[in-house]
Amino acid sequence: MDNKWDELERWLDGQRLPKGFDVMKEPDWVEKFVRKMMTKSLPAAASSIMDQAEADEGISFFETHNFLLVKFHLPREVSRDELRLYVRDDRLRIEGLPNQQKEIIKLPKLVKPTICQATVKNYILQVKLRKKPRAGAYYEADIRWLKGR
Repeated sequence: MDNKWDELERWLDGQRLPKGFDVMKEPDWVEKFVRKMMTKSLPAAASSIMDQAEADEGISFFETHNFLLVKFHLPREVSRDELRLYVRDDRLRIEGLPNQQKEIIKLPKLVKPTICQATVKNYILQVKLRKKPRAGAYYEADIRWLKGR
């Protein structure tokens, strides 16, 4: 797939695009745009492409009824003392990677960030997260009526 992007990049370099279309010369932007359009129009196809892209990056997900497991392959040069994991309800941020790099992983489901277990074995970071429950029943709310029109 990289070969096709390289061809597209070379072709765009030779084009004289109108002002404001310079963003089309950025392969990362084009790739994100295409993925976003595919997600909207063909969710099943887009998810398989995203799964392949994540597998290429050394990221894998596994879901149970209550938990989401994330596996991330760490580089061998990672320092045990500098590695940090930050959890948000929709993504993970891994800091302390070699060359001051950080990795942001978008999660396929919302999770409870405070309920997390992380372990490293053979340079594989495994994170077990508790999934947020789906929106359940409706609850009736009180309505106050104010005087006036």
